[in-house]
Formats: sequence, structure tokens, C-alpha cells
Amino acid sequence: MSPGPADRALEPAVWARFLPVPADDSGDLLFLEGLLELWCRSRETAGAALYVEGERGLERQAAFGSGTFPRRLARTTAGPGPEFERYDLSGGVLLVRPLPGARKASTTDSVDLLLAAGVRLARLRERWKREQFQANLKGVELDAVYEVGLAIASTLDLERLTEEILLRAVALLDARRGALYLLEDDEFRLVSTIGSAAHASFTDDGGAVTAAELLPDAQHPMVTPILVEGRRKGLLAVADKESRQGIGPFSSADERSLELFANQAAIALENARLHQEALEKERLERDLQLAAEIQRRILPKGTPEIPGFEIAGWNRSAREIGGDYYDFIPLADSQLGIVLGDVSGKGVPAALLVSTLHSAIRLLIDRLEFGPALFHQLNRHIVESSAPNKFVTLIVGRLEAATGRFGYVNAGHNPGLVLRADGTLERLPAGGVPVGLLPQASFLSQELTLEPGDLLCLYSDGITECTTLDDREFGEDGLIDVLRTTSGKTLQDIVDWIDGAVTDFAGDGPQGDDQTVVLIRRRG
Repeated sequence: MSPGPADRALEPAVWARFLPVPADDSGDLLFLEGLLELWCRSRETAGAALYVEGERGLERQAAFGSGTFPRRLARTTAGPGPEFERYDLSGGVLLVRPLPGARKASTTDSVDLLLAAGVRLARLRERWKREQFQANLKGVELDAVYEVGLAIASTLDLERLTEEILLRAVALLDARRGALYLLEDDEFRLVSTIGSAAHASFTDDGGAVTAAELLPDAQHPMVTPILVEGRRKGLLAVADKESRQGIGPFSSADERSLELFANQAAIALENARLHQEALEKERLERDLQLAAEIQRRILPKGTPEIPGFEIAGWNRSAREIGGDYYDFIPLADSQLGIVLGDVSGKGVPAALLVSTLHSAIRLLIDRLEFGPALFHQLNRHIVESSAPNKFVTLIVGRLEAATGRFGYVNAGHNPGLVLRADGTLERLPAGGVPVGLLPQASFLSQELTLEPGDLLCLYSDGITECTTLDDREFGEDGLIDVLRTTSGKTLQDIVDWIDGAVTDFAGDGPQGDDQTVVLIRRRG
């Protein structure tokens, strides 16, 4: 730009200050100060200052000359005092301190253009400062949220974690109050609170929840959801921001910080939940292993030696622990008690009832006469000590070694099979309902005699109801075929054949139920 007629008397050094301009903030300030010096010299004024719109009013950008200029100006058109002249420009204000007795300054074209450029530069400079401040503030917020996230991620204890999350959120935002809710069974429940009381719980209906609903007495509440995979798993509420001026509302930056912190809290809560589930799973596995060990101790460790008879027993649970049970109980006068039962259901509840059944039979069989009296007492005990939906199909027999007589009571169990030496087949029908099903049930005692070469097979329905993937059952006929096919084999061979037959029949299908077999054969 070349100087106008009124500007040619200015020293060349003044113009030299505009070119070149350093490419940083100091260069902007140098340009503005040089512009004001040019203006003051061309108008013979004592000094001038340039103001543009800022966050708190008209902010001073640069000044030149003698005297003190205020840091800020009001947005009104009046000047700060009689010693100043105020010029309202497009986007800014020029405040001038004239020399005593001087006339109001006039402008020339070239200086006006420079002044317009200066105002624009000052506005850009002020905008850059504000944006830089916001960027720095965001950086500080992110650092604070990151540090808080590291702090809450250091614990996996859910109770401690919820307290830490709320404490950190309140401290981060200088809030006086806070509340943390977690979703449990379609209901948000209060797990931690700071300050005055909050609602204990409310139903998750999928709608928006306001902070005033969570903290009803708060003056300035704010709430944000805790999201896990896009679903609300909790709510974090704070209220009443504290400052030197007292209690006030939260800013948009505070709202953003709370959202960022909620994201960190969601990760920490999910990690704690997964850790808690892993610990619970590990505990259950230990309990199952202990229960399985107890159940293995209940089952016979071998087979008793009874003169003139072969005996074998076999059991395979569908799960780690099961509801099938068999036992051999030595009795007086060379007699043997034989028990096979099937508790309704599977898993731990069934295994607990098996333990109860085992203890009750062992205690009662020596005290009561074998037959209906034993079953009446056993039935009453199971009814009183188990859940209403629990019962046991049970067959208990007493074998006399000397005569081969086998007295038994079948309480709703599968009919036992007797394969006679001549190839004929007999069944041991039920003589009553399952034990524990009805308080006043009645039971019938029955008897048969095992002759030399006869084979008695007691089994649970896990054998006959073994199914393929297309729902075909192994059935009683399948078991009878195995017994006939293995005639003349040892009892252990027969057990192995039954095991292999049901396994091959099921193929890749899962084992649906516990499987148990007891075999007794009178030697020829």
C-alpha cells in the first residue's frame, strides 16, 4: 500500500513496521501497535487503543501512545470518560486520547483501509485466542477424565467401584450432590449417593429420565446414561455446581466431561461385572467338584461277595453330578439289600436329594421290617425334607443268598427285567407311586426267586430313553436285545456292552439323562 497525500510526511520507519509481519502472535500484536502509531501520528493524537468483541465485552487488543486505556469497554456507545474519543467501527471500537485543544480527528482513505484491516486482524486474533483456550480446556478435561478413568479401572470390586465412580464424578465437576443407579432386573436401583437423598429405584420403561426425577431437591441437576453396547446399564446424576460465587448450573463443557466420564465408568463396571461372573463361575465349579466327589463316595466302591451270585453295578451321570443312585447294603443272615433310584431333575438339587435318600435308607433298613413299612417311613421323610416338586422313583430289594428269593418294592420305577436261563423274560412291575410324591402313598411288596442261570437287570430310564438326534428311543427292547446277545458273558462284559450300545445308538447326540444299571446273576 502506498501512502496518501496526508501520509507522505510520516517517517519511512513507520511504514517499514508493516512489512514483513512475523507469522506468529507477536507479529499480530506488532502490526496492530504499528497501525495505531500510524493513526496517532497522522492525526496528532496522544494515543489510541483498538477493541473488538470478546467473551466479557469489548476486549483491548493493542494500544499506542501516552496514558492508560481500560482493558475492557462496555458495549454501549458511550466512552469511558471525557478525556477519550470513541470511534465505532465495523466489528470493533477505536478509543482515542486527543491532545489538549485538538480538533476531532479526521481520516484519510489509506489509513481507513489499514484500520479496517487491523480490526479484522484483531477479531481473528481474539477468535483464535478463544478457540485456543477451548482447545486447551478440552485437553485439560480429557486429561482429567483419563486420570479418573485410570483410577476407577484399578479396582474390580463392584461395591468399591460404584462408590469410587460417584466420588470421582462429583469431584471432577465440583458438584455438591450425586447419585449412581445400576440396572437390575429391568429396574434402576440406587447403589451409591452423595449429598441429600435420592430416589431408591424406578422402573426402566425405555424412556428418558430427567435429573430432577433422580435428585428431586436439586437446584441445578444433570444426568447422563452409562451405556454398554448401546444399552443403558446405569445412570449417573450430579447436581449443584459449586464455585466462588456459590451454587450454579453446569456448563456445556461439564456436560461433555460427564459423558466422557460415563464412558470410562461403563468400561470399568463391565470389567467388574465380568470379573464377578468369572469368580462366581469358579466358585460354582469348585462346589460342583466337591458335590461330585461326595456323590462318588456315596456310590459303591465295589461289589459285595455273595456266595452263588455275580453282582455288578454301573453309573454315568449326564452332568458332573446326577440324580441316579444305586447301593448294595449287607444285611443279617447272608442277605443283601439292593437299591436303585432316580431322583426327578438333574444337577445339584437332585444330588442333594440323592444324599438324603442314601442316608435315610441306610438308617431305616436295619430298623424296620423290609417292605411297605420301610417305604411308608421313607416316603414321609422325603415329603417333609424336600421341595414339593421333588420325588424319587425307587426299587429296593432284599436278596437271600441261600434260597435265591428276591423280595422287592417298586415305587414308580421302571420294571426290572429277569432273563431266565431258559430264555423267557419276566418284569418286576411297580407296586406304588414314586417316593415323596404323595404324603399318604401306599406300597406293595412283591417277590420272585432267581434260579441258577437267571439274570436280574435293574436300570434307570436314562438307558431306555436314550435318544438319537431324530428322537428315536433305545427303548426296553434295545436293552433286552443286549441282554440276550450277551448271554454267557461275564456281568462286566454285559455292562460294557450296554454302555457301548447306548453310546453308539445316541451317536453325536448329547446324553439327556443319568444312566444306571445293576446286574445280578445266580450261578449255575
